[in-house]
Amino acid sequence: MGGGQRLSGHQHFLSSPDEPGVELHLVDLQPEGGSYGLIAVEPSLAPSIEALLPRYWKPYVLPRQPTSYLPVPKPAIEHVKNLLETVRFDPVVSSLVNGISVNQMRDDIRWLTGEDGKSGIISRHSFAEGSRVAANWLKERFEETGATCELKIFLSGFAPNVVCKYPASEDTTSTVLISGHYDSRGSFGSARAPGGNDDGSGTIALLGIARTVGHSGITFRSNVELVAFAGEEQGLYGSKAYAREMRKKNANITVMIQADMLGYHSPGEPAQLGLPMYIGTPEVAQLVSNMSAIYSPELSVGLSAACCSDHQSFHEQGYASTQVFERAGPIADPMYHNSGDLSERPGYDLSQIRSIAKVQFATLLHAAGFDLPGDEDLN
Repeated sequence: MGGGQRLSGHQHFLSSPDEPGVELHLVDLQPEGGSYGLIAVEPSLAPSIEALLPRYWKPYVLPRQPTSYLPVPKPAIEHVKNLLETVRFDPVVSSLVNGISVNQMRDDIRWLTGEDGKSGIISRHSFAEGSRVAANWLKERFEETGATCELKIFLSGFAPNVVCKYPASEDTTSTVLISGHYDSRGSFGSARAPGGNDDGSGTIALLGIARTVGHSGITFRSNVELVAFAGEEQGLYGSKAYAREMRKKNANITVMIQADMLGYHSPGEPAQLGLPMYIGTPEVAQLVSNMSAIYSPELSVGLSAACCSDHQSFHEQGYASTQVFERAGPIADPMYHNSGDLSERPGYDLSQIRSIAKVQFATLLHAAGFDLPGDEDLN
């Protein structure tokens, strides 16, 4: 998850004691209170530039050539509008989404952060060995639920995307994609990056959905993909590569939902679900909001300007997409991009993660269609 920080003055120099030969020259584009700037570095440094940046800054690499962003086609938007018009409470969907286990989520996040002492993971930074350990573990867990998974390399030095698929029971190219990112970022100069909230929370939501799919034995009428991206913290590298691959194949992704930072619950505030104020498809955001009202009414739903995550990569390729976030408003987690981003701390709320995961799962079930074992005519 990324954000901005107000800059003072017109020009800045950034350096790190860990990289004494690297000095970054920043030119503020909006010196009267803006939050964006240009940094010129050698191309070989671009993927690792986030290690030199303050925690509320996030890098995005400008393309060498002008890039055309594809609008979401009208038929794709009409498809989502049709879902909005037809979705109603379904007791079977309610039963399925309520099968997501908080206790299992607790075990999963403690393994991913290294808090349980079993995984040996110190960091899931995209360049760290722990991210490879996590990728293989995630692949195994998803495959246990009946998915077919692949570790997809997208850029040398980076951990792979974990792409897991459930086939359609009907003859269709329609695909619903739910995702999170499993890479993490720690405090400046620290080797530890547990990523309990950013984005271990979105990752365990994916696992919670997958485990419930496996336990229930349901099959989907449309193709379903659960994807854990890497390279998000360095500038959406993993999701950009996969979204471009899908567009090149002309993949029929009908709904895409990214989960990023679901776990922090600000003191005194209700449990919340934040949806993108700027980036994404409003109709998909409205669909998710409606699902929350039906299946997780305990969540207060609102808009957030917090930016940006892997749904942006798909939005840029013309796919109907949105993001789910922990709060209606700006980032409030004091451990954001911090080596203290653990699950055993004040404000980390597994119940809120479960509530948002229920919304993701319900959207997936309604959008993809499904059947329970031995009852193909259920829906």
